[in-house]
Amino acid sequence: MSLAHAIFAAGCFWSVQAAFDSVPGVFSTRVGYIGGTTANPSYEQVSSGKTGHAEAVEVTYDPKLVSYEQLLNIFFKIHNPTTLNRQGPDIGTQYRSAIFYLNEKQKSAAVDKITELKRQKAFSTPIVTEVVPAKTFYPAEDYHQDYLKKRGKTNCRT
Repeated sequence: MSLAHAIFAAGCFWSVQAAFDSVPGVFSTRVGYIGGTTANPSYEQVSSGKTGHAEAVEVTYDPKLVSYEQLLNIFFKIHNPTTLNRQGPDIGTQYRSAIFYLNEKQKSAAVDKITELKRQKAFSTPIVTEVVPAKTFYPAEDYHQDYLKKRGKTNCRT
């Protein structure tokens, strides 16, 4: 089995992780931080909004069972990609909408998806999702991994 990786930020990483965990073909997920300037940041540092990192989810998947394009479709369905630095009650750059691409094929697919959504007028306001190269992904602390699953929940709001 040849696995691939994708990294998405769409607000509270617990809900994002839960959404991708339910996708057939997703082998594993882990929550963490990416896109900032602080090495090995803690949750407290990231939640302060001063590190530049986003709460994100690294998705490990089997591309024979689920495509990157299908993951993009899920990404755009599970959050509001038109709110800048905010998802629901969570406000700050750490909750921004972003696709951290790992190669040019992912970058192209992400840009094409956003172009398609704009053409379709899928949202009434402009998409603000960043499409940026992935740098170092720092896994979050153990207590954040599978946080909702450990508590028998499926999202942050229940």
